[in-house]
Amino acid sequence: MKVKKLLALLLSILMVAGLAACGQQPAPAEAPAAAPAEAPAAEAPAAAEPVEITYSYWGTPEEAKSVQDVADKFNAENPGIHVTVLAIPNEEYTTTLNSMAAGGQLPDCGIMNENGVLDFAADGLLADISSMYEGKSSMPLDCITFKADGKPVAYSAANEILLLYYNKDMFDAAGVAYPDPETPYTWDEFVATAKLLTLDANGKNATEAGFDANNIVQYGCNVDNWTWQLEVWALSNGGRWFSEDGKECLINSPEVAESIQKIADLMNVEHVMQFRDGLEDSGIQSTIAAGNVAMATGGTWNVGTCMNTTTFNYGVAPLPVMKEKVTICTGGPQVVFSQGEHQKEAMEFIAWYTREENSWDSLIATGIWMPILEEYYTNEELTHKWVDNENFRMGYENFKTSVVDYAMNDAVSTCWYYTPHTNEFIGALRGMLSDVWAGNTTAAEALAAGEAQLAAILAGD
Repeated sequence: MKVKKLLALLLSILMVAGLAACGQQPAPAEAPAAAPAEAPAAEAPAAAEPVEITYSYWGTPEEAKSVQDVADKFNAENPGIHVTVLAIPNEEYTTTLNSMAAGGQLPDCGIMNENGVLDFAADGLLADISSMYEGKSSMPLDCITFKADGKPVAYSAANEILLLYYNKDMFDAAGVAYPDPETPYTWDEFVATAKLLTLDANGKNATEAGFDANNIVQYGCNVDNWTWQLEVWALSNGGRWFSEDGKECLINSPEVAESIQKIADLMNVEHVMQFRDGLEDSGIQSTIAAGNVAMATGGTWNVGTCMNTTTFNYGVAPLPVMKEKVTICTGGPQVVFSQGEHQKEAMEFIAWYTREENSWDSLIATGIWMPILEEYYTNEELTHKWVDNENFRMGYENFKTSVVDYAMNDAVSTCWYYTPHTNEFIGALRGMLSDVWAGNTTAAEALAAGEAQLAAILAGD
């Protein structure tokens, strides 16, 4: 295109020069004076090419479609910027970004794994976003704002919590009452209910004589042991992984060890949960959504990523309580990378992307994201706008009590909003717990053996 324009320009110049040269020749006496030559028509200015930026993300095929829909909407509304989405598998996401950073090839912006944000900020890989929301009325909640030295370095695009999903049809078949949306199970009640819902090939549940634990066809529960989710059980049991300021590792405590051991015992002692090695982020997809588990813990994003494709009736409830009622609040942060050449345009896209109205149809109304503004949790009219649609199959009242109110009253931020090095920390902890899940060692033994390594990671050694 540029070559054609250059040739056209040269031709115009030559034509003007040729006409000027002819005008210098004296006209014959008998010839009439030549009419003035018309100047060549000016070429219309070419439309400016849009600034190209790349946005990276992970997710399921359903999420991929939603992300693409949002990018298409932005591109249509903002002709000066064009966003291309880059899909990276969740399990490889942080590793891939690290490799891209080492090569100076990070995308302009993207979603990040929560546990890598503060490390990227410390390495100077995140752009200064302090002005990203200036002049805008909608600011994200403080509890989902990542901060380094007190300054925001990223905002979660959604407010997400952990909760309990349950298959109503399995509860009905067993004659068991549904979980209470206001008063959650105690841990002992949860285990007892899971036993009633765990069936062997002969139809016997785990409380009946002759139950065959080696031939189970329906499990009563799945408590996701994808490592970062284990923090909620430490908090529920009265323990903590880190001090509140994020400076001290507190994971080697009786409360934390007991919380992990109780989950391992669901597999190895109670026989109400299928063995899971904690190495994959697929707890909901491969359990309750697959139709072989009656109760499963997971994130609110699963409403729109996999539970929407199920055919059975399901409900939601708060997590079981070990000692304290609590859930953890999280959400994939949207970041602008410092290596990009178009940080201004990237910030413009991220600020646009995180406004509810721009992600409503594809992400919030589908149940993949929860709003990031408090008014959607406290203003009944806005809550109805959010929840009253066919994608929330559990119904307004069930979701309002078990999720909306739960998120406002009982949710706390995950540690990665204020603690650095959690990506490496969680990776090391995952390896330490493999023998616990397999029943080869206790949680107390694993944490005692790994305490020095985990403390060194926190200290950045």
